[in-house]
Amino acid sequence: MSALPKPIYNADEYLALEESAEYRSQFYNGEIFAMAGTSRKHNVIAMNVASSLHFQLRNRPCEIYQNDMRVKVGENFYTYPDIVVVCGEPQIERKHGENLLNPIVLIEVLSPSTERFDRGEKARLYRLMPSLKEYILISQDKPYIEHFVRQENGGWLLTESAEITEVLQIPTISCELNLSDIYARIDFSEETFESK
Repeated sequence: MSALPKPIYNADEYLALEESAEYRSQFYNGEIFAMAGTSRKHNVIAMNVASSLHFQLRNRPCEIYQNDMRVKVGENFYTYPDIVVVCGEPQIERKHGENLLNPIVLIEVLSPSTERFDRGEKARLYRLMPSLKEYILISQDKPYIEHFVRQENGGWLLTESAEITEVLQIPTISCELNLSDIYARIDFSEETFESK
């Protein structure tokens, strides 16, 4: 007995389903993937980062979204990054809800269930977005951050931060994040559990 093939959807079908869904999902190459619940560590780190950026950007023409802003990365990829920053006028595609088109900074807190995709194909697709200037990956299991910054020649420069005393500079938005603030209230000896 063979398994039933997964249904293949187009972007319009996904967006229509997402509009009435009880849970968030991402769309990638015709497939719809339910987004797993996150751990306490994941939530604390994301809130720490969003709070710090919100405070630093409060008097500037920038907006920060955490977890619930759908981003149209391309015709075949819609997702909900952990943290999104847009400066200037947000470009919104109003098709079955709101789809942000022009993020300048995207931040993902790595989860065991999505880390491979976040580092691989998702990172590659994010970096193809013309508006995107910085992409940041934050580990929740140890103090470790990977920071990709678009260069003038279109290439990307990677810097890594692994010391709790370091300060991460985000030049596109003239902000900084202290690793000690990012990881405030995180006990690295605790195991990370996430729903699948």
